Amino acid sequence: MKKQNSSSKPGLRRADEKFSGSPKRQARDKAGNAPSAPKTRVARAKKLAVRPANQKVQSRVRQLQEQRSDLSGIEPVRLQKALAASGVGSRREMEEWIQNGWVSVNGKPAQLGDKVQPDDQVLVKGSVVKLKWPDRLPRIILYYKQEGEIVSRDDPQGRVSIFDRLPQAASSRWVAIGRLDINTSGLLILTTSGELANRFAHPSFEVEREYAVRVLGELEIEQMRQLTGEGVMLEDGLAQVERIHSQGGEGANKWYNVVLKEGRNREVRRIFEHFGLTVSRLVRTGFGPIALPNRLKRGQFYELNAAEVASVMKWVDMPLPGEGRRR
Repeated sequence: MKKQNSSSKPGLRRADEKFSGSPKRQARDKAGNAPSAPKTRVARAKKLAVRPANQKVQSRVRQLQEQRSDLSGIEPVRLQKALAASGVGSRREMEEWIQNGWVSVNGKPAQLGDKVQPDDQVLVKGSVVKLKWPDRLPRIILYYKQEGEIVSRDDPQGRVSIFDRLPQAASSRWVAIGRLDINTSGLLILTTSGELANRFAHPSFEVEREYAVRVLGELEIEQMRQLTGEGVMLEDGLAQVERIHSQGGEGANKWYNVVLKEGRNREVRRIFEHFGLTVSRLVRTGFGPIALPNRLKRGQFYELNAAEVASVMKWVDMPLPGEGRRR
């Protein structure tokens, strides 16, 4: 995705702010365990400023924004999944709330395993929740993650999370497509569609991930051939790369461009460690059809416009609103 035209709404309050604190935190307090570290306050990420799209693109964007799927054709989904997708909380939290009797459907206490449809009335702690259904295009944002930020909402250590910096999604919840560890920076894709996130991140789809890697030391030509050939054996299995080439460097530090189709924990770092080399900087520069925009600075985000979102959905073979299910 090379285009950078977008339009977005200002961040809105999370849908679950009107409900009480996390059951997990309440359980920890009741158990008398040590309280979590205070949450670090951080500034919100700035949105990348772009020029308005041409009239043809703007017309296409408006058309896509107006398209809706017929809700009567949507299959029932598990209650905890529908609540999580609507921004009330995580799926695990919703399971706990259901078990605690805090959720009802059509006036009856909900049970784990219950499914809901668009015409069902759902109450959480006595308040009506308007469930969000995938009847329109999802939202997608690109965030240039900085080192020192985690990709998690619940952290007992109180570290800075990417979700502290990003705009809130109205009546929905941002889902990170893949993760980056705390010491890795670069492209992070977030969406309001769980299905889209699954298609990108699931190993069976073999979506390419591209990284810029700075290493203390240098790989030999034969070692690079081994990585693209038979691979190397790590503690959790064989690791191979699709492509790797040198990008130069100064002094003892060398840069490499690495492309692989997996997202195992610290895989890139462990591949270089296998050859006795230490990664001093790791930046994800691409994920599938999306590249880190050149003008996007560290700590900034960019929201794809509807035309760009539609292109991504077609790339992962998902139907657009109003279209039939793709085969």
